[in-house]
Order: sequence, then structure tokens, then C-alpha cells
Amino acid sequence: MSIVFNPDSRLFVLSTKNSEYQMKIDEIGILLHLYYGAPVGGMDMSYRLWHVDRGFSGNPYEYQEERGKSLDTLPQEFTGANVGDLRISSLSIRGANGSRSCDLRYKSHEILQGKYKLDGLPYVRGENGTLAVEEDAQSLIITLEDALIGFEVKLLYGVFEKKDVITRSVIMTNRGKDYVRVNKISSVCIDFPYGRYDLIHFHGRHCMERQMERVPVKHDIISIQSKRGMSSHHHNPFVILCDEDTNQTQGNAYGFMMMYSGNHKTEVEKDFTDSTRLVMGLQNSNFAWRLEAGDSVTAPEVIMTYSAEGLNALSSNYHHTIRENVVDAKYYNLERPVLINNWEATYFDFNTEKILQIADNAKEIGIDMLVLDDGWFGKRESDHTSLGDWFVNEEKLQGGLKVLADGVRERGMKFGLWFEPEMISEDSDLFRSHPDWAMTDPERKPMISRSQMVLDMSRKDVQDYLFERMSEIIRDADIYYVKWDFNRSVSNFYSKELPSDRQGEVAHRFILGTYALLDRLLKEFPNLMIEGCAGGGGRFDAGMLFYCPQIWCSDDTDPIARLRIQEGTSYGYPVSTVGSHVSASPNHQTGRSTSLKTRGIVAMSGTFGYELDLTKVSEEEKELMKQQIKDFRKYYWLIQHGEYYRLTDDREQNYFTAWEYVNAEATEALVNIVITDSHANPELPYVKLHGLDPEGWYMIEGGDRKYKGAALMNGGFVFGMLIENMMKEPDNYPSEMYHFVKIG
Repeated sequence: MSIVFNPDSRLFVLSTKNSEYQMKIDEIGILLHLYYGAPVGGMDMSYRLWHVDRGFSGNPYEYQEERGKSLDTLPQEFTGANVGDLRISSLSIRGANGSRSCDLRYKSHEILQGKYKLDGLPYVRGENGTLAVEEDAQSLIITLEDALIGFEVKLLYGVFEKKDVITRSVIMTNRGKDYVRVNKISSVCIDFPYGRYDLIHFHGRHCMERQMERVPVKHDIISIQSKRGMSSHHHNPFVILCDEDTNQTQGNAYGFMMMYSGNHKTEVEKDFTDSTRLVMGLQNSNFAWRLEAGDSVTAPEVIMTYSAEGLNALSSNYHHTIRENVVDAKYYNLERPVLINNWEATYFDFNTEKILQIADNAKEIGIDMLVLDDGWFGKRESDHTSLGDWFVNEEKLQGGLKVLADGVRERGMKFGLWFEPEMISEDSDLFRSHPDWAMTDPERKPMISRSQMVLDMSRKDVQDYLFERMSEIIRDADIYYVKWDFNRSVSNFYSKELPSDRQGEVAHRFILGTYALLDRLLKEFPNLMIEGCAGGGGRFDAGMLFYCPQIWCSDDTDPIARLRIQEGTSYGYPVSTVGSHVSASPNHQTGRSTSLKTRGIVAMSGTFGYELDLTKVSEEEKELMKQQIKDFRKYYWLIQHGEYYRLTDDREQNYFTAWEYVNAEATEALVNIVITDSHANPELPYVKLHGLDPEGWYMIEGGDRKYKGAALMNGGFVFGMLIENMMKEPDNYPSEMYHFVKIG
């Protein structure tokens, strides 16, 4: 059993293959968090609690003579509010009488076979086709309540034993007679009474997303959050707590990933007793949810995992979980098409003839799908107009979209199309007809970004309009793939359909509306593939991956910049979810020049495609592209499903980046290296490989030297030939891909 409750000790033990999680109900019903880490054999870890009287830390009324039992010092599973714990809290509420106190005590629990589901929100699937079986997951639901005001909190836990994953969510319900306003709702609260930790988080900006940053947790409150209406380029809803000495291959690490695409907040506090608390949930500065009697509100799910073997192993847990239990099962064994996107080739300047010329060249080199990007609808000749007018511009696309789509299919390729459903242009027929559908404050000019406003996705009539327009276009042109974009932050959170005392619900309802539309479209078109996008990687999160098997990783297609973006992404998200393309050189974002070979090697660490004008490439470049596509298909399953290892570490002063894929049987490995800082007379790049059979013998495909698996993992591999070639023929950013094959 993954979940065990001892009624005598009132101890909960949640076990996975390599971790154990403990909670205990104390004498007055406080749910204490005891332990999360390597297995301890079910030993009651409450022996670690020492009830020391701390000055200015008051006690619950029942413990007034036991001054060491303060909520301000006890490790708790989920905190109340304004009842003695003065650290960061799990919730904030206000009752009809103005009181902000909430005293949560244990009421009941149930253990269920299989994984719970969430209504209207994405979740880790307990049964996903043939990829996971119901018996692999169990659920625990613990009910806490404040009996005085009738406020109930259900803590939901899903335990995936084989994947070393525990999921958490929270449902808050008003069981009282008067309304309650929820001003903060968290998905997870966890206390670590002992230890010194670093926090790893993933910050960034447009064209430079998910930059890994590692900072020590000190006596402070660290807040990682987005208020932009999306998970954002700036702070991903995923963090890691780890020991100070943890690296890629050793040390304790704890991951917390929120399955949500909107405003989020993670707080980490080291308190006066040196205890560390992490709270993750909805960003609360723009949040206030009114619960009438009987109403509920649900927090997004958080995926937790623990590794005692460093950061690579923690990443592996997330990679398997997302590939197998978050992304729809139908994509697991479906080879993704190599695509050409016309955006950087044409921008808004195209017609049917120009796109079909690109298609002709794409067919020649073996591309599987052409994607038509922005500019095909309304009067869209620039980014100033027509968002929301989802009608084909037949002056630009003579004969309509179906003529173009059929032309692409006649060339043996699938056809894909760009949409930006959640946005509206002020200069659009839709806005002129329905100005109330845009999120704008009453009598106030809205903030404009990229000449566009945001549609009120909380409204059913808006969702219906988008569903009808998109469905007609998808059906008429038999579209296989949709690129779903989102090109601005949200600032004017106001819905003209909601009363004034419910405007704090708009940001969350917006995301729920987007999820509802995605769900509806996928049910209507079960074979439709949707790639998420938000100005590149502004909404790269596990919530979107529940609906979209891949997400455009970044608008920055420069391979050297992409190395850092894709490496940061790899800490939580598998390669199979990363949209990555070869673009032109010099690069349109950075102006940097790189070889086609290097651009290809970097882009292969993703779903792979091209984003350049194929009508302008040389015959020599076409031949290399043909070979790149053949190589990608040859190594496809190794790249997409293989164990991924970062071979270099940000904390080391390397002038190269290296990474590796190994298949489940350890019979082959693909090792990639890119020199990121070329200089004269360089030291030799050297790494230790991972995941091989230590007793096996390996050869590099095309080579003649044998290597023992143990030697490659313990003694390492030197990229000497790459450096020799670089010194003979200087290249700013040389790269190489080595295919190791087991021969015995």
C-alpha cells in the first residue's frame, strides 16, 4: 500500500519507491507535517519534535499550559490564519462579520484506489491509456474544518509509487450560513524543520525564458510569482529546494511544480527556529473568491517529487510523469511531425503562391508539416488589427484557406495554422460589435500591449464565439495542428459580466475559461494537435501540457541562447514537450551567426522543425537539412523517450555545454556538445557520461575504439577530436553529436 494510516498513533505514511512522506494528527486535531525524504521504514518521525517554549510565540487555547506547542513553531501540513502562526500562511479568508481567523482541525479522511481528478483544472492522470494503470496510484483526502464558521478544507494527495511522485491540491468549501471571502488559496504547504537549503528557480524575460538561478535560503521570505495573467516568461511555476551541496548527480532535492497557466505564487521562508517553509498556490494580490453557503473553490494541482541522487534524477521523475501521465496518452507513441513555420520567412508579407513555394522546398528536404503563422485572417497586415476576426482573408489567400491547405497536402505534408484566441484588437469588427467582451475597467482607457487587448475568457458567450469560429476553420481546412499563441500580459482584470464584489475572481476564471475552450475543442477534434505558445515560452507549464503535447520554447531561436533556455527548461520538462526550430543565420533576435550544423544539433533537443525561408537556402544547405531530418528520425525515440542527463553544470566555469540521452536498455546513448566560447589553445572538454551499463562495451558509431561503460561513467570522455577540428578550421560555435552503441 502506498498510503497507510495508523489509527492508534494517528500517523499517515505516504510511500513511493524512493521517498516517504509523513503527517500526524496531534491531540487537539492539528495536522502536523513530520517528514519528507528518503524512506525511513514507517518509523514515526514525531520523535524529532521538541516542544521548546519560544518567546512571543503563543499557544492554542487548549495548550495554554504547554507553552512549547505553538502553531508559530510546529511544522504544519496546512495552516489556518490569525490563530497564532505568524509565518507565511496557506490561506487567507474574511467572514461576513469581518473576522479573518480560521482555526483548522482534523475532521476525517478517506483512502481511495486510483488517482483523484479535478473539475475544470488539469491534473496528473491516474490512468492514461496503456501508460499507467489505475492500481499504480492511490489517493488520500483529508478533511480539515473550522467548526465555528463552517469552513472546510479538503487536502488531496495522489501517490504514484513507481514514479516517486506525490500530487497535492486543495478544495475549500463554505459549510456555514453566511458568505466567506477567500483571499488566498494555496495548493501546498510544507515545513522542513531542519537543514540548510538552496532554492532553485527559473526566471527570465521574453526571448530568454527559464534561466536557472540558485540562491541560499536565508532568514527572509523569498517570493517567486507572476501577476501577468499567465505563468509568464519571468517566473516559471516550478521550484526546487535542495541541500547546499546537491549537484546533478548527488544530494537531496525536492521539486514543486504547479499545474497552472495563470497567476501563481511560491513563498519560501526560513524562520527564527531555522525551519524552512514553502507555500505554493494562486497569486493572491488580485485574488478574492466569494463563497456563498455550499460553494467551493479548488486550488491547482502541484506535482511534488524527491530525489536523493541529485538534480538529474529529480528531472527524470518529472520527465516520466509529464510524458506518461500529464500529456494525453495518444501522443506517447505518436512521432511528431518535423515542421516548417513561415513566420521568420515572411512575417505578414505572404500569399498563397509564396507559401506553396516554401512548401515545394519543404517537400524536397523531407519536412512533414507546414504551419501558416500570423496574418491569414481579417485585415491582418500588421500586429495592429483584426485579432478576434477569425475569418480568412481571401485577398491574401486566393480561393480561401482550404485551397492552400489542400495544396500543402497534395505535396505530402500536413497543414497547421496559427491562432491567438484569447486576444482582441481595438481595430477589429469583433471589438466594434462587442466592446464589452474586452477586459477593460469601466470608464478607463485600457493598457495596450502589442496593439491588442484581452478577451474576457470567463464569459461563456466569448468561449462559444471562439469555439464556433475556430471549429469552422479547423473543419473546413481539415487542419491537423494549431499553434495557440498569447502575446501580451494581462493587466485590466475586469469582467463586465461579474458584480463588483466578484472582480477578484476574474484572473482565475480567465484561465478556467481558456482550459474549458481547449477541452471543448479537443473533444470536438480528437485528432487535433495543439502547440502552446505565449510569445514563445511565456506559458510553458504543466497545466498547458495537459492539453498541448508541446509548447514553443522561446521566440529566441539563436542556438547559443537556446542552450541556456532549453537547459533551464530541462530541469522540469521533458524534451518531447519542447518546440525547437532551426532558423536563419544571422539570427533575427540576436544577430549572431552560427553554422547550420550547430543550429540543427540544438534544435534536435526538442520536437524539431525549421523557421526560415527555404526558397533562399543553397543546395548545399538543403542537403545538410535532409541529413538533419534523417538523423532526427533515426534518433527520434532515443531523444524523445531516453533518459536525459545534463553533463555540465551552471556552477562550473565551462566554455561548452554537453548533454546526453540514454535508452531504457542502456544499449545506446547520444551525447551532444556545443562550444559556447571559442578561444585559442583551449583546454580539452571533458565530461562523465551517465546511465550506461558499467560492464558493457560501447563504440561510437563510425569509430573504431571500444569503451567500457564503467570507464565512460567514472573516467569520463574527452572531446579531443572536436577541438582538433576546431583548431584546424576555426568555428565560433562548433558542435558534435556522438552516437554510442553497445556492442557487448
